[in-house]
Formats: sequence, C-alpha cells, structure tokens
Amino acid sequence: MQAIKAKIPRALPTGAMLVCADNSGARELQIISVINYKGVRRRYPAAGVGDMVVVSVKKGLPDIRKQIHYAVIIRQKKEYRRPNGERIKFEDNAAVIVNEKGEPKGTEIRGPVAREAAERFPKIATIASILV
Repeated sequence: MQAIKAKIPRALPTGAMLVCADNSGARELQIISVINYKGVRRRYPAAGVGDMVVVSVKKGLPDIRKQIHYAVIIRQKKEYRRPNGERIKFEDNAAVIVNEKGEPKGTEIRGPVAREAAERFPKIATIASILV
C-alpha cells in the first residue's frame, strides 16, 4: 500500500452504500469503518478513492451476505483534482472486496478503476480492465 499523490475528498462516510465491482459474489456493500482514519471528535469517518474500508455485504450470494470484509474504493461520484490539473469523477461509488493485504478476492473488475487506487494497490491494477 503506497501513498496517494492527489488530494482526494473523502466523500463516502460510514453507512454509505457502494456497488461491488468484482465477481466475488457480492453486489451491494455498506461501509462500516475506514482503515487508518484519524479524524476529529464526533466526525463520521469517511473514505475516498484508494482507501481501504471495512464493509458489510447487503446484497449478493447467500454464502457471502451478512458478512464483514475488507474493500478498496475504486470509484466515487464526488469530483477530485489530480496534480496535473485535470478533474475526474465517476458515475457511481464502487469498491472491490480484498483481504487484509490488499489482494482482491475476485478475478475481474467491471468498469473503470481510478489510477490512484491502482497505484496504491498493484494487485487491483493487474485485474482491472480499464484504468482512468
């Protein structure tokens, strides 16, 4: 896990619903907490692209539902600015289920993956179909 080069707004607080973009069997995820989040008192922990979160599977296959997993956020609707000046945003908020080391559980990722998440987690970059 490496550092992020862009200043990404943390637009997804705890409780936010995400689309699961891989073929692990989950379809909808809910953020429970954010890994390595150091916040202000009484502020909800929030995450952005490239952050690792703890999620609960709300919709999906019966064997994976109602379980807690780690996930990496690969897309967010909130626009953010890259160091070269371009701004980027996506159509949905999406994540990929991973283990504690950041290795994805699925074998393919549907849709684009933000470059910031791919740089931080190289194993996600190898199975991504499109890097934006």
